[in-house]
Amino acid sequence: MMKKTMTAVMIVAALTGCARQNATTGEEETNTATKSAIGGAIAGALIGASTGKKNGAVFGALGGAAIGGGIGHYFDRQEEALRKELTDSGVQVKRVGENELQLVMAKGIGFQTAGYNLSSDIYSSLNSVAKVLNEYPDSSLRIIGHTDSVGSAQSNLTLSEERAESVSEYLNKRGIKSGRLSTRGYGERRPIASNETASGRSANRRVEISITAN
Repeated sequence: MMKKTMTAVMIVAALTGCARQNATTGEEETNTATKSAIGGAIAGALIGASTGKKNGAVFGALGGAAIGGGIGHYFDRQEEALRKELTDSGVQVKRVGENELQLVMAKGIGFQTAGYNLSSDIYSSLNSVAKVLNEYPDSSLRIIGHTDSVGSAQSNLTLSEERAESVSEYLNKRGIKSGRLSTRGYGERRPIASNETASGRSANRRVEISITAN
């Protein structure tokens, strides 16, 4: 059974194998569609082989590859669209694993100390994000708020949640359905810079946005 399974997966790999260039390193890497197709092929081949039917592993692999590759292709196209839309916006689209994109903003999404209203200079970037995600409705956004260390830990936790909600509400008004949006606040627990300096505290007052496949 193992031989048939491996043969089936090799067929799928040959049919789907393609690469893309990593935007950060410039190196060639296998795209998500191909990796998802191969993962689906392995699962499908094992199921197909277990039935004992002739060529069960091959047909199972092809079926699994079709499902996995479809999801991967959708996610790859979404990533490409985001990169294109956010060119020269100061926002990087970072791949995290196979099925997650993180929007990395050069200055984060800024807030004043103790404030949760969005800075107007981020509207354009969020509008671009909303534009693409409205074209790709089969993905979800995880919006996480953070604060500096000024104030009590409890008040900062509440504030971070309010900051995440501010972004969520803005995107919702731009057409992204509320069911695709989730929020969470971490307060002051996850700083990315020192809270001993004004610039460090400014960097820590932020919201991070991750996009995942449904």
